Amino acid sequence: MISELAFVHPDAKIGNNVTIGPWSYIGPGVEIGDDNIIHSHVVIKGPTVIGKGNRIFQFASVGEDCQDKKYAGEPTRLIIGDNNVIRENVTIHRGTVQDNSETRIGSNNLFMAYVHIAHDCVVGNNVIMANNASIAGHVHVGDWVILGGMTGVHQFVHIGDHAFTAGCSLLLQDVPPFVMAAGQPAIPRGLNSEGLKRRGFSKEAQLAVRRAYKTLYRSNLTVEEATAALADEIATVPEVKQLMDFVASSGRGIIR
Repeated sequence: MISELAFVHPDAKIGNNVTIGPWSYIGPGVEIGDDNIIHSHVVIKGPTVIGKGNRIFQFASVGEDCQDKKYAGEPTRLIIGDNNVIRENVTIHRGTVQDNSETRIGSNNLFMAYVHIAHDCVVGNNVIMANNASIAGHVHVGDWVILGGMTGVHQFVHIGDHAFTAGCSLLLQDVPPFVMAAGQPAIPRGLNSEGLKRRGFSKEAQLAVRRAYKTLYRSNLTVEEATAALADEIATVPEVKQLMDFVASSGRGIIR
């Protein structure tokens, strides 16, 4: 159902069983898939493609021009997957030509009130960003990540799968998979052990990751020395390989 008080541009493409509340604005270049619920006072600008089954709450701004001063109106996109919940006053901006011209959001994510996702970010699946969490431009967030309320993430930072940040954390460097972080700036505070249990990781995998964490963070080894010490586990335990591959590919360096 589309409210008579909503504005939907003639060039917008609207799927089946879509609800658009009063005083919402759907601009040109917007594609909205089936079964979406868009509450009142939502602004969606294009080019933006939204998948199926999302819920977007009042006063969210989705697909707006980015705040990068280099942006000069070039055509860039926002891609959003399925079954996301985008709460009140969330802002999600399109990409820039300085990157891939695209901001990309996966599926099954929860973005609580006042979350900000800047230009060129890539957010995975099953992510929770609590109230006022903000990620700057070009940030990559893996799957099953939880960012606590008022977490701030510096541009170009990468956050690995299953990582967890405490409220008010400030991330200036990359956070490896499975790691809990807290502080300003954030430092490692252990493993997201509860998250690994809930998501069905085997006891053997959890123990291997715990040993790898201790080698990386508590053995007074350099990253290169820790990688060498973990060579056998990297070769035999997929989770340890995932952790150390992330460390090896880090562009900004990992939190220490």
